[in-house]
Amino acid sequence: MEKCNDSSEYGFILVGFSDCPKLEMVLFIINFILYSMAVLGNSTIILVCILDSRLHTPMYFFLANLSFLDLCFSTSCIPQMLVNLWGPDKTISYAGCVVQLFSFLSVGGIECILLAVMAYDRYAAVCRPLHYLVIMHPQLCLGLVAAAWGSGLVNAIVMSPLTMTLSRCGHCRVNHFLCEMPALIKMACVDARAVEMLVFAFAVLIVLLPLTLILVSYGYIAAAVLRIKSAARRWKAVKTCSSHLTVVSLFYGSIIYMYMQPGNSSFQDQGKFLTLFYNLVTPILNPLIYTLRNKEVKWALKKVLGRQ
Repeated sequence: MEKCNDSSEYGFILVGFSDCPKLEMVLFIINFILYSMAVLGNSTIILVCILDSRLHTPMYFFLANLSFLDLCFSTSCIPQMLVNLWGPDKTISYAGCVVQLFSFLSVGGIECILLAVMAYDRYAAVCRPLHYLVIMHPQLCLGLVAAAWGSGLVNAIVMSPLTMTLSRCGHCRVNHFLCEMPALIKMACVDARAVEMLVFAFAVLIVLLPLTLILVSYGYIAAAVLRIKSAARRWKAVKTCSSHLTVVSLFYGSIIYMYMQPGNSSFQDQGKFLTLFYNLVTPILNPLIYTLRNKEVKWALKKVLGRQ
């Protein structure tokens, strides 16, 4: 493992995809196009949700927040990766690594909890339709989003300093294209079991607990849908939840699959592409999923573009 005199002074080397130099320019072009699409798609969703008064409802308030988080998620690492893919310089400053790690941890944690909040919103819409607006009043929506942001920020505030202050004995090569926490912890030359235990505790709170709440919410939703006798109403209820359920499956599926893999080199390389998937592909798919499956969003988009 390559060593530097002091990583806090010289920064880190992001190995990324440098072991496949012929692939780097192809990845640069593909990722630049995908990143541009992610920025355009999520910015459009945010603007449409703000400008169209018909979308000033709890569901679209949460959707606008999700699109903003997707923008932050991609922007926290993709621009730096594009710089490193473009030329021979693979370095990132110590401060840049800290910012990237903090952004990645906070936004990822916020998104996990926000998806659980959106599942509760869908539960209220399907299981308590007559009381939906009473249950999901503006103060509760703001409180739930604030709780999601607060939890994600606490996760980053606690874990970022602990990860960055681990002694690395001069090691500065990060076997990833971003300053990801597992890759940085693996570089430590001291016993990091206490940090790893804390990582596990936060993973339970930030990832598994929201996922459990999502599954419970959809359990109640499924039971409610099965009790609906009208086929048309049953299909409408399914359509109400299908977009969110698709987004949850993409986001959590890629994360769970990646972190359950063994640590050998082939799976580490696969992990880089999976990280790209939930950092870039998922933020592109989210606006498409909500736009293509939602008549209200399509109508609002046409109105904003002046076609209706």
